[in-house]
Amino acid sequence: MARDVKAEKLPQTLLLKNVRLLDLIHKSDQVVDILVADGRYVRIGKCDDPADRVIDLSGKIVTHGLMDMHVHLREPGREDKETVWTGANAAMVGGFTAIACMPNTTPPIDTADTVQYVKHKAQGHLVDVHPVGCVTKGREGKELAEIGSLVEAGAVGITDDGDPVYNAEIMRRALEYVKMFNIPVIEHAEDKQLSNRGSMNEGFTSTRLGLRGIPSISEEVIVARDILLSEYTDAPVHIAHISTGGTVRLVRQAKQRGLKVTCEVCPHHFTLTDEAVENYNTFAKMNPPLRTSADIEEIKLGLQDGTIDIIATDHAPHTIEDKECTMDEASFGITGLETCVGITLNDLVHKSVISLESALYKLAIAPRKLLHLPLPEFVIGAQANLTILDTEMRWKYDVHQTCSKSINTPYHDYAMKGKAVGVIHNGKIFYAS
Repeated sequence: MARDVKAEKLPQTLLLKNVRLLDLIHKSDQVVDILVADGRYVRIGKCDDPADRVIDLSGKIVTHGLMDMHVHLREPGREDKETVWTGANAAMVGGFTAIACMPNTTPPIDTADTVQYVKHKAQGHLVDVHPVGCVTKGREGKELAEIGSLVEAGAVGITDDGDPVYNAEIMRRALEYVKMFNIPVIEHAEDKQLSNRGSMNEGFTSTRLGLRGIPSISEEVIVARDILLSEYTDAPVHIAHISTGGTVRLVRQAKQRGLKVTCEVCPHHFTLTDEAVENYNTFAKMNPPLRTSADIEEIKLGLQDGTIDIIATDHAPHTIEDKECTMDEASFGITGLETCVGITLNDLVHKSVISLESALYKLAIAPRKLLHLPLPEFVIGAQANLTILDTEMRWKYDVHQTCSKSINTPYHDYAMKGKAVGVIHNGKIFYAS
């Protein structure tokens, strides 16, 4: 049962005192006060004006509202797993003010009506919900969806996520088409013939457990193909949830050649290895699967040198019935909206893999730039859109306190240092004081 949380309406005036403001756009890091009136910034600097509500944020950091560009909300069709509203609640508690939702719903988001349905379901929430449309009708890989009407209705990208765009000719046409609309094609890179109904990474652990493995090459061969297609069409392609060192190297080489190739990584792929599947733990089954410690090291290098542009969750809620079964039968996917920021701060920033500024850029600015969405700026007159962080807070994730409808995560009781404790957006505030 999802924990019910609600954002409050902002008072007419709100004063945030003693804020360490990390402004990634204007490259400033300073302690200030922030006065918000009628949902907009009216003063950023020293301020002793009276306000309807004052919050002392000494020791905390304020930055741009974070965005997760890879979320599965399951609505329409599987509201038993998640809804637009419960997913947005989980995002809010996790520190996000915007999410982009994948189209592998029932029915898929392959028409303007379905895009509008999802947007309607999110109306009134603190979190902005941006639908991503299908590349092909019904996600069947046979015929391009009406991409123009999807974009007109509000789709911010296209993908057949959950499956690759397997037909290279269709992928080529999709890449050519999106150039007219300034949106990316987001690719789930998996050669299904090579992955061959596997349950986990192909390697020593899969052999020992007697499980069919998914080889790294099943991801890398599609990545290589799409890089070539992107070069041929001069169109942007974004590789979702990369998991292998080989993919990192392919994307790095593409960037060095000046190609329009970007990618994202999920926290589980820079923290957990395939050994987490020990004892046939279905809560550690996801697609792409957890790989090896060598892959994690390559991913960390990719985060450091800018090869990896974005950190996203691939939040994929499932019912208990979907997971309490054999590894072969269990559904792929884990939740991630409430743990992403904590894991990123704990395992990347506090362990000096990347700087706090770099981590927040990958969580706030880069996804919006990729999807051509307005950036949340700290300028007078702009709508307040921010995330409050306590980078020193120590905590453990408890799935029984989740705001998602699902608890399928390997991170229950995971100890972290650093947490998002509040968000302000759309004239609302959620602050876990």
